[in-house]
Amino acid sequence: MACARVPLDEQSVTEPGPLGKERTLPALHPERKEERYFVPYKPPPEDGSPAEVEEFLEHAKFITEDLEWLLALPHDKFWCQVVFDESLQRCLDSYLHHAPRGLDLAAVPSSPAVADMQRSVHRAVFLTFLRMATHKESKENFITPAVFGEIIYENFLFDIPKILDLCVLFGKGNSQLLHKMIENIFTQQPSYYSDLDETVPTVLQVFDTILEKCGLQCEGATAMEPMKLNAHKQPTALTMSQQDFVDIIMYLCDSTTTIHAFLDIFPAACSSFHSHGFVSRLTSFYGSVVPDLEMAIRKRNLDDKILQEDLWKRLSHSCRKMVETTHLLLHHTCLQPILEGRENMETFAEELLQHFTSFLPEKRFLSDYDEQFPIAEDVSLLQQALPVIDETRTSYLLQGVESAWDSIGRQKPQSQIEPKASSLPSASWGAAGGSPAASPTGSKRQEVREPGDGGEILRGAEAILDVPRRGNNGAVCSVSGAELESLLSCIKDLLPDLGEGFLLACLEEYNYNSELVINNILEDRLAPSLDKLDRAMPRPVKEELPNVLTSRSNVFDDDEFDIFRRDQVDMSRIWKGRRKAENTREMLNDKQHIAEQKARYQAYETVVDEVIIEPGETAATYGLDDYDDEYDDTYDMNQVGANDLDGDSLLNRRDQFVQDPAVLRERAEARRAAMQQRKGYRPERPSNVVGQPKGQGQTTETLLDRRKKESNKSRVGNHNRRTMADRKRNKGMIPS
Repeated sequence: MACARVPLDEQSVTEPGPLGKERTLPALHPERKEERYFVPYKPPPEDGSPAEVEEFLEHAKFITEDLEWLLALPHDKFWCQVVFDESLQRCLDSYLHHAPRGLDLAAVPSSPAVADMQRSVHRAVFLTFLRMATHKESKENFITPAVFGEIIYENFLFDIPKILDLCVLFGKGNSQLLHKMIENIFTQQPSYYSDLDETVPTVLQVFDTILEKCGLQCEGATAMEPMKLNAHKQPTALTMSQQDFVDIIMYLCDSTTTIHAFLDIFPAACSSFHSHGFVSRLTSFYGSVVPDLEMAIRKRNLDDKILQEDLWKRLSHSCRKMVETTHLLLHHTCLQPILEGRENMETFAEELLQHFTSFLPEKRFLSDYDEQFPIAEDVSLLQQALPVIDETRTSYLLQGVESAWDSIGRQKPQSQIEPKASSLPSASWGAAGGSPAASPTGSKRQEVREPGDGGEILRGAEAILDVPRRGNNGAVCSVSGAELESLLSCIKDLLPDLGEGFLLACLEEYNYNSELVINNILEDRLAPSLDKLDRAMPRPVKEELPNVLTSRSNVFDDDEFDIFRRDQVDMSRIWKGRRKAENTREMLNDKQHIAEQKARYQAYETVVDEVIIEPGETAATYGLDDYDDEYDDTYDMNQVGANDLDGDSLLNRRDQFVQDPAVLRERAEARRAAMQQRKGYRPERPSNVVGQPKGQGQTTETLLDRRKKESNKSRVGNHNRRTMADRKRNKGMIPS
């Protein structure tokens, strides 16, 4: 065997040759490889027959046993098998190509045996790649770093597509190990960075291919070439075949998920994507293709309702991953250097603001991005780190964000309506974005989980249906009855099997956001309280308000004419107008009412002034009280307080109740004359403008009176309009 503390690439071993003679070979030599055939991987059958399930179990068992045997080999034997066994590489490649992704796990049969076997193969493949990415297992077992880089690169043990598949398959729950693996690969072999730069244009070509297939971008469009009039019309998302449409959705979902997983686990690759203008290409692609595909899913007559739900779920997942990928690129290339206080912070801030400004024309993408990662919070962080930022520019940007929400008919979440500045760095959100860290507003963003993700917390899907919705309203429903019915109708069109009672509970839980309700139902990520409900639960019966007639007050309450509480009323006692067979004379001659009142007045007929009491009888015999002579003498002769004018007695009030008006006028005139006499007032002489008949001459008093009338005519004869108008205005009679 090899000597200790010598790298494997420098070791040599002595083994018996074919003819029995010993020979010396390098530790890494093809002849040291064991003869073993590794079968390729096949995915679990979907609703397969028992024979197919048995075949998968047997096939997967072979793979698991072979990989466990490989992992048990010593360091030198392991690397000989890895480098020189082509069947092993085909087996590993087949698993990376065909293994179910996160959203595909729901289609895997729920058989415990199949699930356990799939987990065993998954674990064995991951451990194999983990050991392949480790150049130093111990102090005795290691490979020279430079040689290790050449081995994995020249033998294609790792390449960029394999690394992307590793991230999307094993990233959930193993992100730290994967990060160390990929970082070690790129560190020991920098040529992978060059390969990554060459791969990014290929990734961008994926978006162009999808646009072209959907009829949104034809050949030569990017070069601004004119389209020929007789050119063949490209099928659209609505007119293409169903299989092509399904393939496009699957292709988009797989591509976006893979890119996000890679950038999330290996953030150092963000600079390569950023240098190729990936952010601007991704945002324009989002705004072009997402609304078109959403409309196609809603309007196409798909054969299977389950297929429609699956496509909707995958498109929703793709939207979320594209938004999170954009955030990753901006965070690691622009925002993170600012938070770390690197040099040229103004340059990074300017670049970030330019990216945000470039989002403004893409209204749909901007609103979806702002919902997951509020732009106002990033702007606030920039203003705290760099107070010199132009406030006019940031205000214009934030107004553009608000305009984007309004233009698509959606309302911002309640937690973002009044963002507050905070000194918490954006790095606390986590590299993946939308992590459970608290936002700078002090409130926790809503967190939902992706099925089968091993616990990774992600944001819910945002852009699903263009239906009216409201923001966060707590426990109170602020939507009107018509709006609530519209929300239910939109959800029922997509999920007709769910009961309205269950949907109402979901809408209340998610603040009447139908988009979030649809997404969480499709992705099976409802809150625990909703999972316990019956999904076919009918709509609860609406409690009727009490009848107004049962709570009103009326003069007829509980009497014989109360028709609201009585079913039978004596209608003979109710008539309108004059009663039939009744005339005036009969009505006047009817003295019945007098007879009814006769008994009442008979009690007042007998008035006795004096009652003679016979000897032996008392006043009590006749129902009279005893006579008190002393009382009469005292109070009849001395009427104490009876006519006291200083008191406010009942008698004084009765005397002054109604007085003669003539007496009141005489008293008022006397008071007026006495006051004028005290002040020496001389009454004005009555005016006489008539004078004597014409021709007989006029007195001096008449002439003076006429002159006075003429001089004052404009004031009084013109009705004193100005004065009276001012008087009315001062009293509030005319509005000023």
